Amino acid sequence: MPPRPAQTATARGAQAEDRALAYLQRQGLAPVERNYRCKGGEIDLIMRAGDGTLVFVEVRQRRGRGFGGAAQSITPAKQRRVLLAASHYLAALGQVPPCRVDVVAIEPGRLDWLANAFDLSSLDGNAGPDAAS
Repeated sequence: MPPRPAQTATARGAQAEDRALAYLQRQGLAPVERNYRCKGGEIDLIMRAGDGTLVFVEVRQRRGRGFGGAAQSITPAKQRRVLLAASHYLAALGQVPPCRVDVVAIEPGRLDWLANAFDLSSLDGNAGPDAAS
């Protein structure tokens, strides 16, 4: 049997997003949009919580916990790109609903959902101060 071709980073990222989406749906969140992009920013998943909160989700996957693991791989620059995209998305809505930024961190044998992972208050004043930067 010939060796399987190596999976691309894009394919691995899509699989991680699929896994995160399925997990969040099981937790009661409903999908709104996937892979939202604007100039200078992107959001992996946009979900709606049962209470109406709009949830911007950054999905990070790592093969191991080296260098701090998946959650710690979200740099301040990455946070700015997510916040920029969230701001762009919210501006198109007109009325800003309660919202937050969550992270789904995936490592071998482990998935962690970090609600309110970093501060969104600069956009809407509704997010809590919890931060996992």
